[in-house]
Amino acid sequence: MGERSRLEAGEWYLDDDELVALRRGVARLLHRWNGLGPDEEVERRRILAELLAEVGEGVEVVPTFRCTYGSHTRLGDRVFVNAGAFLMDDATITIGADTRLGPGAQLMTALHPIDDHARRREGWERALLITIGENVWLGANVVVCPGVTIGRNTVVGAGSVVLRDLPDHVVAAGSPAAVLRETPREDVGSPPA
Repeated sequence: MGERSRLEAGEWYLDDDELVALRRGVARLLHRWNGLGPDEEVERRRILAELLAEVGEGVEVVPTFRCTYGSHTRLGDRVFVNAGAFLMDDATITIGADTRLGPGAQLMTALHPIDDHARRREGWERALLITIGENVWLGANVVVCPGVTIGRNTVVGAGSVVLRDLPDHVVAAGSPAAVLRETPREDVGSPPA
């Protein structure tokens, strides 16, 4: 089994030439995408569709934007990603419809050995998927860590670090993020009050 297969299976892996080449290709696409002018929306959408695994209808991503592989990122309909976002998509990142990522949001799927110092020194990595539900709002500079799921209609306050899953319909904040309160349940499609 090659390192790319190990990465995609969620197993421990080491970087190799194939993974470096994939990331370089993504870096070239991102360089072009981030350098486009504000009136070059058609080309921006074309590159984003080539770069990411899924781009729903009405998605808006504001430059500058960074990701690691692109092919592991899925953006649902009407997702908004503000400037400075970084999606470390070594594993799959799924972002549900109508979700908003504030400026500087970071979704980080990669981790390194904690207790095995030798393996960390050697560069071993593992990636765990991140799932963000529908109609979530991540405030500015929120960091979501590997393996986390955030439920639908959840709001995460600016500067929070999300280490563990968050349920549907809550407001959470802090480092580590903790649930502060629940939000009202809603009927899908109901207008805001």
